[in-house]
Amino acid sequence: MKSAGKSILTVNGGSSGIKVASFAAEQPLRLALSETFARTAGAALMAWVEDHERDGGLIAVGHRVVHGGPKYHEPQRVAPDLLAELRRLIPLDPAHLPEEISLMEALQRRFPRLPQVACFDTAFHHDLPRVAQLLPIPRRYEAQGVRRYGFHGLSYEFLMGELARIEGAVAAKGRIILAHLGNGASLAAVRDGKPIDTSMGFTPAAGVPMGTRSGDLDPGLAGYLARSEGMDAKQFDELVYFKSGLLGVSETSSDMRDLLRREAEDPRAADAIALFCYQVSKWIGAFAAALGGLDALVFAGGVGENAGAVRERICAGLGFLGIELDPPRNAANADLVSVAAARVKVRVMRTNEELVIARAVRRLLEP
Repeated sequence: MKSAGKSILTVNGGSSGIKVASFAAEQPLRLALSETFARTAGAALMAWVEDHERDGGLIAVGHRVVHGGPKYHEPQRVAPDLLAELRRLIPLDPAHLPEEISLMEALQRRFPRLPQVACFDTAFHHDLPRVAQLLPIPRRYEAQGVRRYGFHGLSYEFLMGELARIEGAVAAKGRIILAHLGNGASLAAVRDGKPIDTSMGFTPAAGVPMGTRSGDLDPGLAGYLARSEGMDAKQFDELVYFKSGLLGVSETSSDMRDLLRREAEDPRAADAIALFCYQVSKWIGAFAAALGGLDALVFAGGVGENAGAVRERICAGLGFLGIELDPPRNAANADLVSVAAARVKVRVMRTNEELVIARAVRRLLEP
C-alpha cells in the first residue's frame, strides 16, 4: 500500500461522542487531524468525511465496533457477510450496533470502492479463561452467546503496547491491572500478556459505576422495579444505561470534574465520588487476588488520566498491595505517579484507540 499523501480515517463511537481522526499513512502513522461529533450528528459526520475524501488521499476507514460477539477476535474487512452477522448480534448490544452498522452502510453507499475495516472492542478479551467467561445461569443461554465478554479492548491493546515500549517485554508480561476510567469505565487484569478477567461482562453496563451507567446491581432490582413501578425491560435499560452511575447518585452531573468542584457543599456529589472510588478500589483488590499479586497499575481514560484526586482516593487503602503514590507527581498527572521504592509501579497513560484502529487498517490492507 503506498503511503505518500495517503490517509486512513478512524471512526470511534464512544459513550460521550464520536471521535473522527485522520492519520497520514506513513511509517509510523501520524495523526493529521481529529474532531469529535455528538452521537446524533450523523449528517455532520458524513459531510466531514466527504470533505476529506475530496482531497483524493483517503484510502480506508477503520471503525471501532463495540461488540464482536463470540466469533470475531481480529479486525475484519466490512463486507455483506460481516454486516449480516453484526445484525444478528444486535440483541447482544442494541445500544451501539445499530448505529455502527448504519454508519458503515452509509459510507459503503457513498464510497463503494473505499475499504472499511471493523475493529472490535471485545476482541482483546476473546480468550478469557473459561471461568471468567461463564455466567451463573442455565447453560442453554450460552448457545445464544450469553457470556461475559468485556469491552474497552482497543484501549487495553494500546496500553499493553505502550507498557511494553516503556518498560520492556518482560515487564509487560507481569501481573498488570489496567483501569480505563472515563464516562464509561472498566478494569482488566492481565498476566503473561493475556487478559484473565475484566469488570464489564455481558454488557458495557456491568462493573464499576460510570458516568450514567450503574455498574453491577443486584439482579433482583429488575423484578422489584417491575412490581413497584411497572417498569418494563426498555425502561430498565434506560435506567441502568443513561440515568444511573455518577448522574444517578449525584442527581446533578455525570462529569467527574463537576462533582469534584461541588463535593464540599453538595453531599450528593461527595457520595457519587466516594462510591466510584470505593468500587474501583474493590475491583483492584479483587483482580490482584486473581492475578496472585500485582506488579503494575495503569490509569487511563478521561478520569484516569486527569483526576489526580480520584487516583489518590482509589489507591489510599491499597498500600497492602504495594501501591504508594507520590503526591506531587500524582497531582501533576506525571507518567509515573508511584514513589520510587513502591513494589507496584503506578502509571498514567494517554490511551489512543484511534491509533490502534489505524494500525489495524494498515495491517489488514497491506499486501
